[in-house]
Amino acid sequence: MPAEWECHEATWLGWPHNVTDWPGKIAAIDWVYGEIVRKIAPSEIVRILVNSKQRQARAREILRRAGVNLARVQFFSFPTNRGWTRDFGPIFVRRRKPRREVAIVRFRFNGWARYPDWKKDDAVADRAARSLKCRLVRARFRGRDVVLEGGAIDVNGRGTVLATEECLLDQKTQPRNPGIGREDIEEVFRAYLGVKNILWLGRGIAGDDTHGHVDDFCRFVGPRTIVLCRENNPRDANHRRLEENRERLQGMRLEDGSKIEIVALPMPAPLFFEGQRLPASYANFYISNSAVLVPTFNDPNDRIALGTLGELFPGRAVVGIHAVDLVWGLGTLHCLTQQQPAV
Repeated sequence: MPAEWECHEATWLGWPHNVTDWPGKIAAIDWVYGEIVRKIAPSEIVRILVNSKQRQARAREILRRAGVNLARVQFFSFPTNRGWTRDFGPIFVRRRKPRREVAIVRFRFNGWARYPDWKKDDAVADRAARSLKCRLVRARFRGRDVVLEGGAIDVNGRGTVLATEECLLDQKTQPRNPGIGREDIEEVFRAYLGVKNILWLGRGIAGDDTHGHVDDFCRFVGPRTIVLCRENNPRDANHRRLEENRERLQGMRLEDGSKIEIVALPMPAPLFFEGQRLPASYANFYISNSAVLVPTFNDPNDRIALGTLGELFPGRAVVGIHAVDLVWGLGTLHCLTQQQPAV
């Protein structure tokens, strides 16, 4: 599985349609999507999943008014339950020998082992493989299909993957793969993602309904460099869990035995909706071919986060995308997107 900063052929995005994800906000969310596509499309194709002809017409109108070159956009009429394409969309892998090829690893999706409506989302990887005419490889362990969401992992493209115990090893709260343990998951990663080094972190951030996705707090930004969120308020629920993850990373090594460079990324002030903590985080950025899209929250730390990532990605424009409305859906930019690597 290539790193996200490696060259893309396209970005996949599911146009929003489930009003329960953004109560009272779905019209505003359309315009946020328009801005996302406007920043990605100049350097790669944007492949958009639409649930109906009406949603496709709405998307076209939004994109046209946002100034997007529609020749850079392709629509796929796939039924979906939600728009969180990172988690249910196709996970692409690449090889160079015996011939250059990109394939889709077909992991199952079960609504984060939390929500009952997921079967349409679970079929998207199969539909994408048929549309692209690319090979589909079913991820299985001892005869069982394996459940994995894209937001549960992050790779450096050299053989190392980040994951959390809270998400992938949980057997009680939101069990993805009951009866499959740590060594089993590692075997699956080696077999289907081409990694050989698994860095296990502990818990994810407060407010995350996925129960510990790593892309909300810890990300690779280079083969040897990781950004890790830091919460300076010792009374905040995220302070201890993020510090515990920092302590783990400091004792870990990369696939070649070298130490990891850890860069601190701030956290915004806590955001709530109807008393529920939202998973607002700058780590949920998305790396496109020419830009890094970073969620912002009208917070003083917006500027610090953008500056930190700007130093780490000198060849790309680092762009803030207003995400206060987006995060009402319990996710932001990385959760909505999925990269398709170039062959």
